[in-house]
Amino acid sequence: MSGHHIENTTAVAVGTPPAGYEYSHEQMRSVEVHFHNFTHLPSESYDQVFSPEFTCLGRQWKLELNPGGRSNPTKIAILLHLCSSESIELEEFSFSVKKYGKLIAHWSGNYEFEGEEADGSMEFAKRSKLIDARVEGTLIIEVQMKLLKGTGTRAPPLFIPENPLVKSILKKFMDEESADVVFEVGSDSKQGAGGARKRAKTVPSTFYAHHLILQDCAPDLAELCKLVKKPSSVPIADVNPDIFRHMLYYIYGGKVSDEELKANAKDIIDAADKYGVVNLKLEAEACYAKSITLTVDNMLDNLLYADAKNCALLKEVVMDFIVENGRDILGKVSFEDVPGSMMTDLLTAMTRKTKKDDDSSDGCDYDTMRVSALRKKLDEKGLNIDGSRETMIALLKENS
Repeated sequence: MSGHHIENTTAVAVGTPPAGYEYSHEQMRSVEVHFHNFTHLPSESYDQVFSPEFTCLGRQWKLELNPGGRSNPTKIAILLHLCSSESIELEEFSFSVKKYGKLIAHWSGNYEFEGEEADGSMEFAKRSKLIDARVEGTLIIEVQMKLLKGTGTRAPPLFIPENPLVKSILKKFMDEESADVVFEVGSDSKQGAGGARKRAKTVPSTFYAHHLILQDCAPDLAELCKLVKKPSSVPIADVNPDIFRHMLYYIYGGKVSDEELKANAKDIIDAADKYGVVNLKLEAEACYAKSITLTVDNMLDNLLYADAKNCALLKEVVMDFIVENGRDILGKVSFEDVPGSMMTDLLTAMTRKTKKDDDSSDGCDYDTMRVSALRKKLDEKGLNIDGSRETMIALLKENS
């Protein structure tokens, strides 16, 4: 893989240019980036391949290629990264792929890059189409840029500090000195011989917290603290200490990494659902729904789990799977244990499949609207975003 810098075009003036005439703004600047051995580049979703840095319009840039796509695995994504700290506003920039002079794929946009930002196309072109456009195994992407007229080199962006509240609250995480709540997390029993439960001398993990923070961000957990007389600690025996730490850290404004969410999604959903940490529950649910591979064998277990935990998004994903794979499921899976109330979810998925050009996220057809769109509308109105489809729809209609 290599980058090839095309020199700026030179303008030759005949006569005297009028006042205010600017040559540089009238021309595109071009750079060709050659991705050699394109078919051998990493091609899983979100895999990144970066070009070397190159210079154009007085800035340093690099091109990011996602050979396995991002939002659509059949189409590659291309992003242009500004590597310089100085801002620049482009009237137009574009990506083109040609083969022997014939245009194969093209995308253009405009963007104001503010110090090391990126922008581009998430669905540039089908991977199969670009494989056919290779020249001796190399995919050549032409990047063109045009500076917005009247702009030029700008001063680096000013540093403006953020509101310190979130950082200040996060600093109170596990602060023993200021805490007014103590949790003792960990099981104090284990299985003995013959399946009998027997006491075990296990040392629980201690967590320090603040009731003021808990009552807004984890109301059920805060309520539990009221049941224990001070200065006694609050015992938590049904959550793994590592999962509890993730949950408490999130309550204080922290972020649970994607890796931890993916590895512990169901445990996090269980804990967050029980103790009222709604946003963490929905984030873990989204991660689980995105990462799981549904099959005829595991479909029913996931459907019942989604119903038990009020995971409307996961239930929607499973229902879509049922509608798409009805022939394979029919006669192989018993639905005797499935609550009759799920019939509405199934009919919703079937109706949505038959609708043409469905864009319900922008309309008011709540009955067929996607769960994510329902939650977004509820959030915009300051309403509770947890619950079943029926609960969310009823709440939206009540507050419309």
